[in-house]
Amino acid sequence: MDENRRGYDLKAPGHPGSGGSPRHLPGRDSFPRVDDHLVEPEVTRDEIIGGRRIVASPAQSPHADQHGVLEYVVQAHVRPGYTASVDLLTRVDQESDFATDTCVKRKGVDPETGARYLEELAFEVVSEQNEKLVREKAQRMHRRGVRRIFAVWAKSHQVCEWSAESGNWRQLEPDAQVEDACLVAPLRVAALLDAAMADNSVAEALVAKDNPVLQEREAAAEARGEVRGEARGEVRGKAMGLTEAIFGVLEARGLAVSEDQRQEILSCQDLDRLSRWLRRAALASSADEITSES
Repeated sequence: MDENRRGYDLKAPGHPGSGGSPRHLPGRDSFPRVDDHLVEPEVTRDEIIGGRRIVASPAQSPHADQHGVLEYVVQAHVRPGYTASVDLLTRVDQESDFATDTCVKRKGVDPETGARYLEELAFEVVSEQNEKLVREKAQRMHRRGVRRIFAVWAKSHQVCEWSAESGNWRQLEPDAQVEDACLVAPLRVAALLDAAMADNSVAEALVAKDNPVLQEREAAAEARGEVRGEARGEVRGKAMGLTEAIFGVLEARGLAVSEDQRQEILSCQDLDRLSRWLRRAALASSADEITSES
């Protein structure tokens, strides 16, 4: 980033068409609307941080690679009603207009301001940037109302969260998880640092979202008798519970069960069939009526 160019006039009007009144957060200063920009989005690479013009440079590896993994994982974890955005320019305060690498915000329009919602989670990839500048961005975002701010240190392979109490970064352990109302499932810290873990974390998030493609594949696998892993164990557990219930009802009603009937019931893993047999066990006059499919 080039920090040696002259500053902008911070009293410049917002971007044409943005309009609206500044937002006021209780106990804090008034803020401009998030889209009342000091710079022109998608025209220049300029940002403003604390009144200083910064030129946001294109990235190289490892920053670009890390940014790709970050966006891949975060997007998959976003809860319905929210969206993940990349390089979203935000008017953070009177003196600042800058973007983070990835952020999460509500979809739609904030009725309080008539503009888009302020981001709730923000993620910054740190590689060659001035660490003092990254810290200043976090401080300004926190004052603006961004709830949680994270930094992914590409070279040292660390993930940190901004702590307002200490005024500094708090390192997160690789086995830690980020839980938040914006996310459909906990976001594994290790998934932000490792491509293989990223794939696993994305898969978990898609399952939590009841992704229709995954549901269709699971249904097809079940139809072919290919239930695997935890799903197979869950089916076995439910089947065992139904089997025990059937035998319990028969015993309570004094109905004798032959060895062949017992083995047929014990070997069945079809939950629908076992449920049907359980209902019959409560009404049947003999065990023969339970497994009969007539």
